This record gives sequence, structure tokens and C-alpha cells, in this order.
Amino acid sequence: MNIVAIVQARMGSTRLPGKVLKKIKNKYIIEYVIDRLRICKNLDNIVLATTTTENDNILEDFSIKNKLDIFRGDENDVLSRYFYAAKKYNANIIVRVTSDCPLIDPWIVDMIINKHIDFNCDYTSNTIVRSYPRGLDVEVLNFNTLEKAFKNANDKYQREHVTPYIKENKDEFKIQSIQAQKKLKRPDIRITLDTQEDLKLISIIINHFNDLYFKTEDVIDFLEEKPYLLKINDHIKQKNIKE
Repeated sequence: MNIVAIVQARMGSTRLPGKVLKKIKNKYIIEYVIDRLRICKNLDNIVLATTTTENDNILEDFSIKNKLDIFRGDENDVLSRYFYAAKKYNANIIVRVTSDCPLIDPWIVDMIINKHIDFNCDYTSNTIVRSYPRGLDVEVLNFNTLEKAFKNANDKYQREHVTPYIKENKDEFKIQSIQAQKKLKRPDIRITLDTQEDLKLISIIINHFNDLYFKTEDVIDFLEEKPYLLKINDHIKQKNIKE
């Protein structure tokens, strides 16, 4: 079984252009995503999936420099980009992560992969019902599930957002929704990167911790000790409302 995390990334962003190469403590945002995923015990490989546009040549340079596998595909048809990336790297199970989640939690990723395998699901995710802080999104799906979506999804937004076809056709797939428990149940917290305000909060969080091995519980403890920090970006509305 080959479990591959595919991280979608591009330099184009309407609200915060070049956000994946913004720096915190002399380290790129995309590096935090990759390095935290490298803590995962259940991943066999991590692939950066970017576009074929000239703008994203810099992300290929980054991948080569960091010995990271890369796939370049369609800018707008992200579903096809995922499908061909998964095919190229022989993925049996795909873990979808986006590059705007520098605080992605490797322990949550591992847990969701385990539950996906244990319950023999086609698709497992913590995004179906919003319960975790935003910025910890994990979607796990089998290759044949991805292939079915690739072949059957026709609407533009289904191609742009990869998994809507699966979630909208529950009778065709065995779907598992993972919801946060106890302390982790904080959907009001926003630790994804889409605006300058998000970058400010994420910078404060990363600068507070000395290494990469902090968990979401630690982040929540920190923010509960300093609740005024949540006001930095609590007015930001997520751009893509349709999940």
C-alpha cells in the first residue's frame, strides 16, 4: 500500500499573492506544510502538485532544492492535477492537503489515515462537518475513488475543489466524517493562510513554539491564554464557501 500526501500549491492568490513563499523565521510557508507532514508515520511519500504556468517555476525549483517529488498540471482543473499526480507516483491512498495550512497537524493526519483504513472507506475527511479549527483540513481517498470523480465530475467547481463530486454522491461511495472531540472542537479558530491578518496570527503562533513538534492542543492552549489574538483574523470570511 502506497500512501501519498499530495499538496496543492501555486503562486497565484487573489487575496495574498505568493502566500506559499511568505516567510516566518526565515522559512517558507510551504516548508512548514511539508516539514510537518514529514512527521507523519503513515505517509510513504509527499508530492507537491503545482501548475504548468511560468509563475510556478519557482515552486519546481523549491521542490528540486528540497528533494521533494513534484507534479505539474492544469491550473484550474485541480481534480485532474490530483489524478495525474497520484497516477504518476503510484498512490493507492491519497491524502489531500492544501499549501495554505502551515499548522497542519501530523497526528491528526495519521489518525484520519488510520480510520480510513480501519473502516475500509472510499473517502474520509474532517471537512464534511466543520469542527476542527480551519487550517487542519485533511481528506483521505482511495485511488479508484479519485479516478471515479475524475471521470464523472463535470461542473467547474467540482474540478476546482477536487472532492465535491464524492461528497455530493454519497450513494456511490463509503464516506466517513471525522469530527473533533473535546478541546479540539474549535471551528471558530482560523489558522489557515489567505490574508495578511492570517499571516500575522500564524507568525505569532509559530514564533511562540521552539520546534515543529507542537500539536493543535498546544496551539489552542496558547490562544486561550491570549484570546485577544483571535481578534486578529476573526473577521475574515473564507473565500470558497462551497466545500
